[in-house]
Amino acid sequence: MTIIAVGSSTTMTTEELIKAMEDLRLQVSELKYDKEKLAKLEISYDKSKVTVAEKKREVKALENKVKALEKDLSLDKRLGEIRGILWANINESISNVWRSIQIIYEQIDLIVAVPVEIQRARNILGHKPEQANRFIHFLNTKTKEELEALEIRDRTSTILTIKSVFTMRTLMQNLERKSQDMQVEVSYFLEKFTVL
Repeated sequence: MTIIAVGSSTTMTTEELIKAMEDLRLQVSELKYDKEKLAKLEISYDKSKVTVAEKKREVKALENKVKALEKDLSLDKRLGEIRGILWANINESISNVWRSIQIIYEQIDLIVAVPVEIQRARNILGHKPEQANRFIHFLNTKTKEELEALEIRDRTSTILTIKSVFTMRTLMQNLERKSQDMQVEVSYFLEKFTVL
């Protein structure tokens, strides 16, 4: 490659001039090629800068996501949720048990009151059930005239009134049985409750 000085005092031949022109064309085409290559490199560099920036943003976003996930996965938060669930279940169980305890103590109060009421009913009844049987037998064996002489106008209603003694006796016996059943249930519950 020869450099031609413009405005120099040396003269050139046509062949030299053509050769110099060819050299210049070669230099221009090399320069053009180098410029294109430089432009491609600049574009590639710009793309790589954009890619690097994008990658940096992606890395930053991933780091933030990892931090958020680490926070979500922390034991404190999970333990807090578990505690909340456990306390909700415990409170529900306690309220259910508390209702049972209240019912048991109401039954205990009834069990204490029942013997008093049964004794009162026995005192009221006394020997009336045996007397009621005899009295019903007496009413059934008398005629209408004999009953009117005793001032008993309606045999059926009188017998029904007397039979209320039997109803009261049956009620008393049922109450006694129910009281014993309740006593067994309360004892069973209290045994289970003391285990807790």
